[in-house]
Amino acid sequence: MHPAVSIILFTALSGLGFGLMVFLGIDPPAKGGWVMAVFAALALGLSTVGLLASTLHLGHPERAVKAFSQWRSSWLSREGVVAVATLVTFGLYATLIVLFGVTVPLLGWLSAVLALITVYCTAMIYTQLKTVPRWRQPLTPVLFLLFALTGGALLSGHVTLSLWLLAALGIAQVAAWVQGDKALAASGSTMESATGLGPLGKVRLLEPPHTGSNYLMREMIHKIGRKHSQKLRIIALVLMVGLPLLLGLTVEVKHLAAAVIVLSHVAGLFVARWLFFAEAEHVVGLYYGARG
Repeated sequence: MHPAVSIILFTALSGLGFGLMVFLGIDPPAKGGWVMAVFAALALGLSTVGLLASTLHLGHPERAVKAFSQWRSSWLSREGVVAVATLVTFGLYATLIVLFGVTVPLLGWLSAVLALITVYCTAMIYTQLKTVPRWRQPLTPVLFLLFALTGGALLSGHVTLSLWLLAALGIAQVAAWVQGDKALAASGSTMESATGLGPLGKVRLLEPPHTGSNYLMREMIHKIGRKHSQKLRIIALVLMVGLPLLLGLTVEVKHLAAAVIVLSHVAGLFVARWLFFAEAEHVVGLYYGARG
């Protein structure tokens, strides 16, 4: 799949924002309203910018509001509905703390639950796709939730919990890569099934179906060399899990160390998210000569 910048920003930034909301809802800062104001602004800013970035990938961004009407059948629509509910609920919860010094635990927990549901809906947009076997596995929503929770724990300063989440994220990511590498072959989709010529025997591409590129080739087919893929996987793991874990276990995590840990994790997150899209093989590629 083509790794569009808008979708990478959407899935990465919104996940960080909603993940931070989870921890602010469960355990708000106790140092005063101004601290909550900073954290709440960060959470709302990340999630809002991420959601707005997603509209840039639409052919007609001005029609994005119509997506809300399809919540009965569309995970994208469900995500939009729940995301708005989350932003409103968390906004009210944070406002009461910042302006009036009043903490309403029920609102906080509701915000946290809604934030997790939003991230899950985002994950299911990709998990539901039968045409992309690499994404259609139980580890896809697990990864999205772990990314959100890990980022939220790091941003909110929950050091001990974040170390456990980092370890879990690293294990889940490696498992998803291993499983994903087998997914297209295991799906049963082949050039024979894509062309409908299976009964005639083995199929090979003599000439491309088109003399030039088309939408499917631009958006659904993206080739990345195995060598580059493996290098980027290592870089992603080192940045988003390895270095943060090493620093968290060996140094006293204060402001400078915490900033390095967060920046390293976010950098690794963007690499991993780029790979999430770049490595995904759409079965339509089989029609154009790609093989699993």
